[in-house]
Amino acid sequence: MNEILKLLERDSRLTAHEIAEITERPEAEVAAEIAKLERERAIVKYSALIDWNKSPEGGVNALIEVKISPQRGDGYERIAERIYQYDEVDSLYLMSGAFDLAVMMTAPSMRHVSEFVFAHLAAIDGVTATATHFIMKKYKEKGCIFDERPEQEERGLFV
Repeated sequence: MNEILKLLERDSRLTAHEIAEITERPEAEVAAEIAKLERERAIVKYSALIDWNKSPEGGVNALIEVKISPQRGDGYERIAERIYQYDEVDSLYLMSGAFDLAVMMTAPSMRHVSEFVFAHLAAIDGVTATATHFIMKKYKEKGCIFDERPEQEERGLFV
């Protein structure tokens, strides 16, 4: 099962037939396992990894750290639910460290991110602080290197 998940995480376009060949298992067994994983929501969604810097629309990515006061009985859950309801929020994580939540978002401009933080995040009851970081360049995400260089050039850099 983990092998199937790892293969699909690396390339969600793999078919049951291709996974069966890689894992040397019967295709029907692989297809049934994938269907089970989807029903159990171990596989939540299939998606593509996009390099928005190469898109004409572009945009900015931001990591917003949020410090909150946990609410009695609900802890972090109620505030987290309010935050992840916003369409602008790509990902939301409960963190350890100085801040409690990490919000990942993509927006058309830095101004849009700033307005979102000011008008929505900072205005939530229980949010005590935010810190916004703009991602200047992505080198690697989910195991994928964005600007891979030819092998010879890389060797030359490290020799």
